[in-house]
Amino acid sequence: MSGTLYVVATPIGHLGDLSQRAIATLKQVQIIAAEDTRRSGVLLAHIGHSGCQMMSLHDHNETMVSRKIIARLQQGDSVALVSDAGTPLINDPGFRLLQLASQHGVQVVPIPGPSAVITALSVCPLPCQHWRYVGFLASKSSARRQQLQSWLQHAEAIVFFESPHRIRKTLEELTELTERRLFLAREMTKQHESFLQGSASDVLQQLADPPKGEFVGIIEAGEAAVAQYQHQQVLQTLLQELAPAKAAKLAAQICGGNKKHLYELALTLDPKSQRN
Repeated sequence: MSGTLYVVATPIGHLGDLSQRAIATLKQVQIIAAEDTRRSGVLLAHIGHSGCQMMSLHDHNETMVSRKIIARLQQGDSVALVSDAGTPLINDPGFRLLQLASQHGVQVVPIPGPSAVITALSVCPLPCQHWRYVGFLASKSSARRQQLQSWLQHAEAIVFFESPHRIRKTLEELTELTERRLFLAREMTKQHESFLQGSASDVLQQLADPPKGEFVGIIEAGEAAVAQYQHQQVLQTLLQELAPAKAAKLAAQICGGNKKHLYELALTLDPKSQRN
């Protein structure tokens, strides 16, 4: 009979956030697969656990190590997968191991707990009920700007991670790209935890120089702005062939909205109407 693969959430900062179930799981498994065995070693020392075999599983060795772990699971050993902080597989290695476990019929049990994404959302005072998690933004400015421009065309709030050496540049780009407000969480659950909110330019002015710590950013939902953008795009296309009234009627059918309001918008967009 094969063992069980436990996916265990660990603290994002404060060690007191480790659940009793997570502690019990870490103490009962034969192997702990960790992104960084040194950091996980600190956590194990905190709960007074030693002597368990640890295996390093990270982005550069995940395929090879995952096969070894599956072999041990098939022999009956149980394994706990942990990341450096938070819930594994949320921007962390482990997906290949999870795939192989599913393919080989290994039981997988989640041990839920801390997550930087959910922690930030839970205290965000800006509209973010529908949100899109995008992980770390691209490191190159041109690629990052392209990402943001694409995501900002949608209504959902945008949740992202950013490093201290890029956060200032990212805020500068957001100042140029959007008027949506931003919530920035830094060092959550740690001694120097802090939260900033406002426009990107406001947050940029409040940011320490140099910035320190890892950041979770939330760009507020922008349904009204996005809907207006979509209506304008559709109407501008339709107005190339149709009168404002007909264009407004079709736009209402295509993307929803009030036909009267769309007609008024069409009149402002239609060059022929503006000449009259």
